Amino acid sequence: MNRDLQPVRDAEVNMKNTFGSSVCVTLFGESHGAKIGAVLDGMAPGIPVDEDLIRHQLDLRRPAGRTGTARREADAFEIVSGVFEGKTTGTPIAILIPNADIRSGDYVRGALRPGHADYTAHIKYHGYEDYRGGGHFSGRITAALTAAGAIAVGALRRKGILIGTHVARCAGIEDAPFTDPAHQIEQLNKSAFAVLDAAKGEAMRAAIEKAAEDGDSVGGVLETVVTGMPAGVGEPWFDTLESMLSHALFSIPAVKGVEFGDGFALAEMRGSEANDPWILKDGKTQTRTNRNGGINGGISNGMPILFRCAVKPTPSIALPQATVNAEGTKEETLTITGRHDPAIVHRARVVADSVTVLTLCDALALRFGTDWMAGDPA
Repeated sequence: MNRDLQPVRDAEVNMKNTFGSSVCVTLFGESHGAKIGAVLDGMAPGIPVDEDLIRHQLDLRRPAGRTGTARREADAFEIVSGVFEGKTTGTPIAILIPNADIRSGDYVRGALRPGHADYTAHIKYHGYEDYRGGGHFSGRITAALTAAGAIAVGALRRKGILIGTHVARCAGIEDAPFTDPAHQIEQLNKSAFAVLDAAKGEAMRAAIEKAAEDGDSVGGVLETVVTGMPAGVGEPWFDTLESMLSHALFSIPAVKGVEFGDGFALAEMRGSEANDPWILKDGKTQTRTNRNGGINGGISNGMPILFRCAVKPTPSIALPQATVNAEGTKEETLTITGRHDPAIVHRARVVADSVTVLTLCDALALRFGTDWMAGDPA
């Protein structure tokens, strides 16, 4: 092959595992490696770190019952730097989480799994990638992201900024919409299966279990709301608040779509319906409706930030699927074995919360300075 047409190997293997400008998070580890972890850098000194909150957030991500994988990790995290006497020091916070419940024998290099990163990882890393359980591309890595995000959740709570996510749709079943976010957020953050209508939640669980019985999987839609976000955060054009959030949200495995406010539905409206009229309420400027999801011109307007994420069905299913072997020499039929989730949308909700608060911490630090988060509680 002409050398000019070959990949530039040094440039090709660079991988962007760090997100953020002022407050940054770096992820590392593989699904079946010894440990996974995160480094959170740029958090102001003096922010209380609640390890019980970290454990709670990790519990919300953990699989349970017949709606989740049989792989059950304890997620016994360890903070090895950046926290002293229960508060951030201002230096990088390193969090380690061991992998214990692993069965590497379930994975051999062979047929490419449809819907996974097997082929793209093989091409990018020239066959040197850790393929067990998806390696670095596995949803397992989101445990470290959740632990780091929990520190940001606590920091923003002290400033009166709250976040909550529910499963708005799963297997075609619609949950109730947000009507009173300030109170519903608290309910969601206590719920193992985050829905606003308990009956709809039970129907979703049943649909997930039915998919599992069929050897198949289902997807869904997450809806997230953030209250207490001050107006004026975000930049025009390339660092809009929507751009920053979308960048982070699309890093979550299986997220294939993001929309803000009424999103794609706005395309079917007239301007008279799509616009959010400005009003004065209790002496404050706000909008009567929130069709734009709390953001105008890429900048927060003080209304609740509202967005939705489309989460595809779990690609690991027990049904036979057409594929090609790793060498790319023949077509095969693959039946995946091992332990897998019939749906991940309900587990991904706390991951959506985590990347959102990390992104907001970064945007707030860029707007008000890093030390703003360590100031007096709102």
